[in-house]
This record gives sequence, C-alpha cells and structure tokens, in this order.
Amino acid sequence: KHTVVVGLSSERMEMVTHFINDTIEFYKWGLTIADKRVEKWPLMQSPLPTLTISTLYLLFIWLGPKWVQNREPFQLRSILIVYNFGMVILNFFICKELFLAARAAGYSYICQPVNYSDDPNEVRIAAALWWYYVSKGVEYLDTVFFILRKKFNQVSFLHVYHHCTMFTLWWIGIKWVAGGQSFFGAHMNAFIHVIMYLYYGLAACGPKIQKYLWWKKYLTIIQMIQFHVTIGHTALSLYIDCPFPKWMHWALIAYAVTFIVLFANFYYQTYRHPKKDFSSKGGKAAVNGAAPAAVNGLGKQESKALVENGRKKKKGKAKRE
Repeated sequence: KHTVVVGLSSERMEMVTHFINDTIEFYKWGLTIADKRVEKWPLMQSPLPTLTISTLYLLFIWLGPKWVQNREPFQLRSILIVYNFGMVILNFFICKELFLAARAAGYSYICQPVNYSDDPNEVRIAAALWWYYVSKGVEYLDTVFFILRKKFNQVSFLHVYHHCTMFTLWWIGIKWVAGGQSFFGAHMNAFIHVIMYLYYGLAACGPKIQKYLWWKKYLTIIQMIQFHVTIGHTALSLYIDCPFPKWMHWALIAYAVTFIVLFANFYYQTYRHPKKDFSSKGGKAAVNGAAPAAVNGLGKQESKALVENGRKKKKGKAKRE
C-alpha cells in the first residue's frame, strides 16, 4: 500500500510539473506574438506587477476590516470629492482620445482588426487603451474608501469581482490587442464612467446635492444595456468572421453574461425588492465605478434615507399648516 501511495503521489507531482512547464512555454510563445509597441510601457513587460497589485488588493479586503475594526470610521469627504471628479476627468480623457483617434484612423464600429503599425493614430489608440487599463487599477481605491469608512457591506462579491477582473484581464488586452475591436468596449465603458463618477462626486458633496440625484437607478440600467450591447457587438463580429482573436470574442461574451446576471440581481434587490432598514449598516451592496448603489463609502441607503427624510419633513409641515 505504501508503494502504491508513493507511486500515485509521484505521478501527480509529475503532472503538476508538466502543467507548469507547458504553461511557461505557452506564455513564452505568447510573448512572440504580443504587441511590440507596448512591451516597454509601464506595467507591460510582465504580468507580475498587475498580479501583485491585485493580490495586495485582495489582502487589503481581508485585513483592512480587521485593522479598522476598533477604530472610528475615517471621514474622507474632501478626498472622495477630489477622487471622483478626478476619475471623471480621466475617463473623459480616455473617451475623447479613443473617439478622436479612431475617427482619424477610419475605424469601423462593426469590425476593426488590430493594426500593429507605428501609425500615430494607432499608437494614440493603444495609449488611450493603456490609460483605460490603468484607470481600472486606480478604481481599487473605491474599495479602500469603503473599508476605511467601515462600509463593509458595500464590498460585495459583485464589487470585488468587477474590480479585480477588469484590471487583471485588461493587462491581457493591452499586451496582445491594444487596438482594433478592443476600442469599442473601452470607449463605451469610459463614457459611462464619466456619468457614473460624476454622480459619485456630486453625491459626495452631501445631502443638499443628493436630493437632486433622482437618476441613480438609471445608471444601473445603463450598465446592463452596456453588457447587452457588448454581447450583440461581439456576436456580430463572430457572425461576419471579423479578423480578431475568436477566443477573445467568446471569452468576452461569457464575461458579459456574468455581469448581466450579477447586475440584474443587484437591480432587483435594490430597486424592486429593497430592504426597509435605512440605517448606516443596512446599505445595499454596490460597485463604485460599476453600479451606482454607493459613493466610495457613502451608502445608497444613507443617501436615500436623507432624501426621504427631507421629503417626509416637508409633507409633515404641509399637513400641520
């Protein structure tokens, strides 16, 4: 029996070793077809910096709540305002660069192969997509602000899944396809993020502004529309046999479907079947930068309570008069 167990362990170790070696060889082969224009750009020489940042992000999600457990919540109102409006500017820049460069390069919104040349417009598009990738890393601060303000319930699975996968997967996008069909999704998402971070910035200004932000639930609807458009656009590319990596098309469709399911559940729980507890601990989970349920630590239920309380006071005053 001892001999059999040792034999099985040896076979498993050999399989693991072969798998690791094959993975390394596949990665080395992949580097031979990577985009040479971006190989010396910051963070692009190796996936290790991106994976390290993402790992530290996950570690902070685990250790952060323990660190602030016996501390008072941080008051970050001024920082939130600056951060959110800074993200508005960054996403507007990305959106503007992609639109102008794609227009100058004569891009098609239906099917656009990647052009790996050093044409100024193509390099401009690649640079804008790199900034888009960087912006996804910056968005990790959304979670940091939630935890520092002890809004732990806002750090939902949807929130973490969205932030962690976007930053990590877009490294792959920039490394191999910094142009072509990649511009469509980034262009659309950057535009939506301009609107969303504008909402977050205004909401962070306090109750006097929050009561005018009646349109927050429509941002979630826009997000869901975005994912459906992504699936439709990608399916059309496959149907017309657009010369763009097929595996990326199928992976993008699967990825978008996961977001549709998660956001549909979030929308139902938040707007169709909301909880009645409007306390600071009863806020709904949200994705800052992806779903407008909270503002970098300013919970949806808190802002909703402030608005509804204001309305109740007005109604009560009218009755007394």
